[in-house]
Amino acid sequence: MKQQLVEREVTSEGPVRGNAARKRRSVTVNLAESSLTWLHARGHLCDRRFAAGELLRSDWERAQLNPRTTMRWEPARYGGGSAGLTDGERQLAAKARFDGAIAAAGTSLCDVLWRVACANEALPAAEKALGWPIRSGKLVLGIALDRVADYYKIAK
Repeated sequence: MKQQLVEREVTSEGPVRGNAARKRRSVTVNLAESSLTWLHARGHLCDRRFAAGELLRSDWERAQLNPRTTMRWEPARYGGGSAGLTDGERQLAAKARFDGAIAAAGTSLCDVLWRVACANEALPAAEKALGWPIRSGKLVLGIALDRVADYYKIAK
């Protein structure tokens, strides 16, 4: 996939979630990196839906729910972290948030949501895998992302 690099402004939080010490910085983003980014960059997803999908994907990655093909060689990290949680507690909290967001989307909508947001499958490929008509996935994905945005309490 061809890289499409652009500069974006992001806000990073301090060591404790919700800490007032937020920093704004500029990062280079590859628009072709994720399906959600591709849809957002072309105006198919509003900012609220895009943020909901990114939060869902973030919780998916923090909970380490993606399958591994090899053994983990990173050293185990122990000690304090955000809000005094251990690494295992942060992982469990992310899994609980992910499970809650998927439940909020509903059983009929979570398939396309997971495929596009977490598995990074292109929308046409997800439609084909689910046996849906062409161009129907964008509507269903939008409804699912609205429900996830409500779950994460993202302002309209």
